[in-house]
Amino acid sequence: MYLNATRILQSIAGSVLAMALVAGAQTPDSSSSAAPAAPAAAPAAQAPAAPAAPAAPPTWSVGPMDLSGFIDGYYSFNTNQPNTQDGGDQLNQLYNFNDKTDQFELSAAKLTLNHDPDPVGAHVDFVYGRTNSLINAAPSNSDGADQLNYIEQAFISMKPPKAKGFELDFGKFVTSAGAEVIEAKDNWNYSRSLLFVNAIPYWHFGARASMPVSKTETLGVQVVNGWNNVSKSNGGATVGITSALVKPKYSWFANYYGGPENANTTHGFRNLFDTTLLFTPSGKFNAYINYDYGQNRDGTYTVNTGDGTETIGDTMLHHWQGIEAAAHAQVTGTQALSFRYGYFHDPQGGQTVTSLPNPHFNEFTATYEYKWAAGLLTRVEYRGDFSNVQYFQKDADQTSDNQNTITIAFIAFFGPKR
Repeated sequence: MYLNATRILQSIAGSVLAMALVAGAQTPDSSSSAAPAAPAAAPAAQAPAAPAAPAAPPTWSVGPMDLSGFIDGYYSFNTNQPNTQDGGDQLNQLYNFNDKTDQFELSAAKLTLNHDPDPVGAHVDFVYGRTNSLINAAPSNSDGADQLNYIEQAFISMKPPKAKGFELDFGKFVTSAGAEVIEAKDNWNYSRSLLFVNAIPYWHFGARASMPVSKTETLGVQVVNGWNNVSKSNGGATVGITSALVKPKYSWFANYYGGPENANTTHGFRNLFDTTLLFTPSGKFNAYINYDYGQNRDGTYTVNTGDGTETIGDTMLHHWQGIEAAAHAQVTGTQALSFRYGYFHDPQGGQTVTSLPNPHFNEFTATYEYKWAAGLLTRVEYRGDFSNVQYFQKDADQTSDNQNTITIAFIAFFGPKR
């Protein structure tokens, strides 16, 4: 897998040092706590007041809709300091949502309205920030140069009471593929893995149905407009098949998506197989293994040039695959450590958008998390990315076969469930 053992050992050492510094900074200062002032005496002629009733917890709802949301911001430092002289964006390559580097950045501000189906429900996620710019970047989802689509998800649901758990959704919803999700707070690490960024879609538009077939397994079928598109130029539909098997000590998820994804033609299919095995031996330690394999066969189409017709495209087969493993340990009630290793192979360079021949990528990530209070957490993360080719931008006019970053993130969130 073209893994450089020396660099990985340096990565681990760097991450442990960063975590030790952060953990030491969390030691409370006992000298800053002052003794509470004595209560004033009540006038003798006045009867003692009844004890005040405890404040009611916030409902975070508007009518039938539950409200939740978060704000996610970060600062990232990249040792390569990419594009510092030519005026281009300074980006952590192979990243998503926290890809802007050597600066403060708003990854996402999100507001969710949700009503569980009873039997009809609805769900809407409004999102702003770098996350919105990336997940809605397809030309069919924007108006000109401005990203006006600030919707991550928007779908209606139907769950008939006598249908034995059957549910039908229609609209825009996130993909079932992958071991991670768009929201950083719901992942173990802060950055997203190589597979999340390069191997799978973000979301789909169409219909999906799910049905429990036993006490532990749920099957699903989806008919959607391909990858990350509300509408598409070729008119072909993509079909998804999903399975979720949930046991007390482990869970197994498998997903398949297949359909035409080439512009202006229904010829040539894109196929994706995604599977994740999640281990849950205890409440304090969890781990997973995620594997993805994808392929896309290009398709040709004919255009009228005025002087006749011309065939555009070819029938070349592109493919990609990758694997990742992650572990999460809840060290104390407020502190957690997470580690992730990922490998991604992109022979034709189509998924990582490079002309370099046959690139292989490795990634190691270590994340320290501290929960200040309900609804507020900090993450400090070291990540190293390595390649067999000179893929990573360094300064303004150089390249490198590695990239090392340190990120500190603050996430504040609210809602019915914390």
